[in-house]
Amino acid sequence: MHALHRAGFSSVLMHFRGCSGKENRLPRSYHSGDTGDARAWIKHLKKQYPNTFLYAVGYSLGGNMLLKLLGEQGSASLLSAAVSISAPMQLDISAKRMERGFSKLYQYYLLRDLKESLRQKYKDHDMQSLIGLNPKEIGKIKNFHAFDEAYTAPIHGFDSADDYYQKSSARQFLKKIQIPTLIIQALDDPFMTDEILPEEAELSSSIEIEVYPYGGHVGFVSGSLLRPRYWLEERVVSYLEGVSDK
Repeated sequence: MHALHRAGFSSVLMHFRGCSGKENRLPRSYHSGDTGDARAWIKHLKKQYPNTFLYAVGYSLGGNMLLKLLGEQGSASLLSAAVSISAPMQLDISAKRMERGFSKLYQYYLLRDLKESLRQKYKDHDMQSLIGLNPKEIGKIKNFHAFDEAYTAPIHGFDSADDYYQKSSARQFLKKIQIPTLIIQALDDPFMTDEILPEEAELSSSIEIEVYPYGGHVGFVSGSLLRPRYWLEERVVSYLEGVSDK
């Protein structure tokens, strides 16, 4: 946001439900295919600033959600351009990847926060009747697939974790995207493998995809330890500047 500001863009941040420091008041939370809140948010921005071009940048799960939204809306999108970074475009593959090697450490910390957030919901809602899980059983959840099977899928209307992954993965929506869109991925991303990368035939003519050998998950840092260069923000700004000049 600092980089965008320096380049003359005004920016605003949308949090997923429960990710802003405040708990969502409903039993539900958010998921990577939930485009409803983003639709309402973008519609509100367009109403507030009708003569302004709107651009979106999505990271990680937010990147997947953004790409899915763009595909759902096609030419009806209120956005003029978008950038997706480190998006797990095939959610089932990413869930399996988190079960291997060093990725398990990331899973442990992320899952710890998700489970704590779920425990908090038991204070305000009869979660056991909603998802069939008592508070003590939450601690037994060991991976993302198990969490999505126990909570994400049933509370958001999916038949199972696999049903959630299948319907919410953005890869199947890429062909329908009709606004300029840049996708940035890294081959060494610990949250996924190169299996999530789409084939050329799966991309619409509006999409540019850049795959780098290094970058990690939303990293993309070069330079040295003492003088790092965060070139991801430079790339995002340069792409949006290029689109806005056309």
